[in-house]
Amino acid sequence: MPSAAAIPRRHLLAAAFGGVVGSAAEPVHAAPSSPLTVAAFPLVDVIAKDVLKGWSQRHPGIQAQVISRQYDDHHTAMTTALSTSGHLPDVIALESSYLGRFALGAGLENLSAPAFGAERFKDSFVRFAFETARNREGAIVAMPGDIGPGSLFYRADLLAQAGLREADLTASWEAYVEAGAQLKARTGAYLIGDVRLLKDIVVRAGIPPGEGQYFDGRQRPRVTQPSFVRAFELAQQVRRQGLDARVEVWFNDWAEMLKRGRLATEMSGGWMAGQMANWVAPGTAGKWRVAQLPEHTYCAYGGTYYAIPRRSDPRKKQLAWQLIQELTLDSQRQLDAFRSQDAFPALLAAQEDAFFDQPVPFLGGQKARQLWRDAARRIPVVRMHRQHKFAEEVVNAELDNVLEYGKPIAKALEDAQALLLHRANR
Repeated sequence: MPSAAAIPRRHLLAAAFGGVVGSAAEPVHAAPSSPLTVAAFPLVDVIAKDVLKGWSQRHPGIQAQVISRQYDDHHTAMTTALSTSGHLPDVIALESSYLGRFALGAGLENLSAPAFGAERFKDSFVRFAFETARNREGAIVAMPGDIGPGSLFYRADLLAQAGLREADLTASWEAYVEAGAQLKARTGAYLIGDVRLLKDIVVRAGIPPGEGQYFDGRQRPRVTQPSFVRAFELAQQVRRQGLDARVEVWFNDWAEMLKRGRLATEMSGGWMAGQMANWVAPGTAGKWRVAQLPEHTYCAYGGTYYAIPRRSDPRKKQLAWQLIQELTLDSQRQLDAFRSQDAFPALLAAQEDAFFDQPVPFLGGQKARQLWRDAARRIPVVRMHRQHKFAEEVVNAELDNVLEYGKPIAKALEDAQALLLHRANR
């Protein structure tokens, strides 16, 4: 179990700089009486403030401010504000895992409407990032800022010590587990921090086009599908062989294991390289490499979106839309964010910069940004559901029942399916 003391958590790259671009509507001439407000969370709050430093020069007489809360508090507060229409900001920053909860409700503005014209930017972003923000009616309700292309981080030195190659990890998920057994036997290192990470990726790898992670295209739970069975079986194998360290990402014992070479692999977004290099495990520089996830699995680890509340002050909606464009559509600012904050740009134009061809010192000079760019363009569209977070909790609880108490996998998934079906029909 993780220790009670958690190190400050980096919530999946909540960061994106912006730049001035053309507005979808006529400029606002009359200054509103109250400031333009942006509701954000770390580190989005810092970046929004940076963008707003030149706001008064670009918009004389119009004030702007950032309201910041901690990650969970922010999303809870925004849920309450949208449902009650009280204390609504003009722009909301949303982390991608919460997007389904907000996008599938009625609280966000339709940015596909002529007043905003978001559809004209459709081809400016990697496809999955833009399409993920569509609601059930097909309208875009948020604009993507940054993304987290998933990849497999592995310790090249431990692999060599165990007599293994990269291909031994990536050929299949079964091969990954088998390689983990050899790594543990020959080096003493654990394959992974916790089996939930493996379960989550295997489940995502089996999502049919047009469906979500936990719900199908008709909004029915799909957690008894073969991909869930396989994910639970692989997780069970890992736990029975003692291949996971049973430590949770972002906690002190996880960080210590990374520093001491006790974890051989980590599955995360490309931004993790910067996190490890800068504060989690800088002493391991040069020992890590990255590869595409096993079985050519492509998925995203987090990202940031920007939206306008439907019932916010109508006098400031066009100002809010101008700011969102500044946060998402300028290549140079996107690159600045990538360099300084590891905020991988969702904007395609930014991905063409020569910076992507430069070696990454922490990864032994590997040109890893090219790998992440390739992954970003292959990530499929996964439909979000407003019950996504609840479904995640239900499935994780049933996985614990399997691993800790020996509950049969089929029964665990059937129980999860029944609970989600009951919740979805309420």
